[in-house]
Amino acid sequence: MDEVLVASVLASSVRLATPLILCALAGMFAERSGVVDIGLEGKMLFAAFAAGAAGAASGSWMLALAAAMAVGVALSLLHGLACVSYPGDQVVSGVAINIIAAGLTVVLGIAWFHQGGQTPPLASGVRLQPLLPHAGDALAFVPLIGRIAGEALLGHSALVYAAYALVPASWWLLFRTRFGLRLRAVGENPHMVDAAGVSVAGLRYRALALNGLLCGLAGSYLVLAQSASFSPHMTAGRGFMALAALIFGRWQPVGALWACLLFGFLDAVAIRLQGVALPGVGEVPVQAIQALPYLLTVVLLAGFIGKAVAPQAIGKPYVKER
Repeated sequence: MDEVLVASVLASSVRLATPLILCALAGMFAERSGVVDIGLEGKMLFAAFAAGAAGAASGSWMLALAAAMAVGVALSLLHGLACVSYPGDQVVSGVAINIIAAGLTVVLGIAWFHQGGQTPPLASGVRLQPLLPHAGDALAFVPLIGRIAGEALLGHSALVYAAYALVPASWWLLFRTRFGLRLRAVGENPHMVDAAGVSVAGLRYRALALNGLLCGLAGSYLVLAQSASFSPHMTAGRGFMALAALIFGRWQPVGALWACLLFGFLDAVAIRLQGVALPGVGEVPVQAIQALPYLLTVVLLAGFIGKAVAPQAIGKPYVKER
């Protein structure tokens, strides 16, 4: 029984960390280029709505995924228009995206589907299914680690594996390519990049395009793999948790990965503890258990935000000298 419980918690941790990883990588590209992205929450929420609406209307997971990524890119480019093309306040622009997404998804959901802001449940053919759903049972004969490895590592959908594969891919792109070198440089000293004849705005827009694609994948995962439909405010602060993981990971993909896995583990434990009576404590209120991941977010931000060294040009609009 303990083996089954461990396997279940670890599998849930891997799944629950997936949208956080995608969103943290999205924030990394934006902020490494010098653009603060408070709007991760709103982009992921609107992308989830796009995936739910497109999936319900078309019956195709590919169109749902494409719609989510298109919406994510559109919102990122809107953020770029306000903060890259024009010297707008990046924090205010990100907050505006969050507010627009929170309100407009409900309004459109009510107008289109008449279900209180929700989208209709997606058919099983639209949702992303585990690639090896019976891996845990197939490896159960291996002592101790068989079921754990089968369920925690092999029983997931393709988007989960894509999210984890994107971590080393993002590291390679950021630290081993010319594009990554220029991207990091524009986040540290955009004047130097401009003097070298490279477009600061062009680099930042490309970073924001990657940001939007990843936010679209994160939002689509919530609908196509984790839930059966879109519901209002279903992101529940995951965008801010991803931002905290990014800061805790010092704007490094591998560091952000470990922070996201920690958040996913706490979320999985919180789900398992609901309705469980602890020795000497009794049954812990559900609200207190559900607050655990968010409490850790606050602790991490309070403990590490002052120690983490952000890109030097982050949050500063670049105005080309004439």
